[in-house]
Amino acid sequence: MPLAISLRSSLIRWPPSLLFSVTHGARRANQHIYCPSLRHNFKHLNPSTNSFPLCTTSADKRSKKARRETPENLLRHQLDLCSKHGDVSEALRLYDSARAGSIPLSLHQYNVLLYLCSHPSATSSDAERALDIFRQMSIDGITPNEATFTTLIRLAAARGDPDLAFQFIKTMSSAGITPRLRSYGPALFGFCNKGDVKKAHQLEFHMVEAEVAAEELELAALFRLNSQLGRGEDVYRLLHRMRTELRNVSETTAELIEAWFQTEPAARFGFQEWDVDKVNEGVSKGGGGWHGQGWLGKGPWSVGRSEMDKEGVCRRCGDRMICIDIDPVETEVFARSLAQLASKKEVKADFAGFQLVDVRSISDFFHLA
Repeated sequence: MPLAISLRSSLIRWPPSLLFSVTHGARRANQHIYCPSLRHNFKHLNPSTNSFPLCTTSADKRSKKARRETPENLLRHQLDLCSKHGDVSEALRLYDSARAGSIPLSLHQYNVLLYLCSHPSATSSDAERALDIFRQMSIDGITPNEATFTTLIRLAAARGDPDLAFQFIKTMSSAGITPRLRSYGPALFGFCNKGDVKKAHQLEFHMVEAEVAAEELELAALFRLNSQLGRGEDVYRLLHRMRTELRNVSETTAELIEAWFQTEPAARFGFQEWDVDKVNEGVSKGGGGWHGQGWLGKGPWSVGRSEMDKEGVCRRCGDRMICIDIDPVETEVFARSLAQLASKKEVKADFAGFQLVDVRSISDFFHLA
């Protein structure tokens, strides 16, 4: 039985390191000393037992060491080291050894293996091994996550197989895992590099349905592909996607746009006749000078770089630039969000009854401003 020792006040000055676990008879693990006079001096007092630990026995140390040295924990540690140093061959050797020894692998360990197989130092045979590892992962009943699929998508694209990458994206969505932009990029660039415009646009529309916003690299890749193939309608559509989603572009993308307007297909596309009323209506509703009626007029374009003066007038053509406005859908969402936010912030003032204008009036205000 452990002894309960009460220390006198004259011993309060003893440093805690001088207090030891005392046992009566055989030594036992996790013995404690209870000292009421020193209770307030120790932050780690256990309120349920009114005691505090003073030492750890060798049995405790052996137990912790045993837990650290389980086959599963050793495998995790070794695979993490392989990931740190990019050692693909050693990671695959550890995997084969674990399979031979019936050592179960976790989701983390599977993801590390797949990541290493997509490492720049990995070979084509390593990529094949990755697909086998993924199949074994499914057999073991390990549910993949977004990181798993993204690595597989990169592997498939690196093998020059954007179709397989796209299939992984579809499987990912079917499993209820929302793809990210990094999931779509490798497959999209793969289709664009192969010149497969049909599948590139299928992937683009899949992104839109998943509400994943494309950035300049993705839109520029689609623009380059369509301009090279002389697909004027999609070039027009992508230009306006850039207008609404990017607002401005890099020098590289600007050169792509300039190059399109200097081509023969660009001069060929366009209407000889158009409805002026629809054009004016489109400009008033769309904002920013956009009418949405397609290419108006045919013939070569006059392309050149220019600057605006302080009044917003182009020094090259003499036209005044129009302020970019948000489109009607964005305006409506913004107006409603503004009203909802004000209602939450001004509950006591009863904002809903205080409003002087309705949401439609707010929307009209932004278009007229």
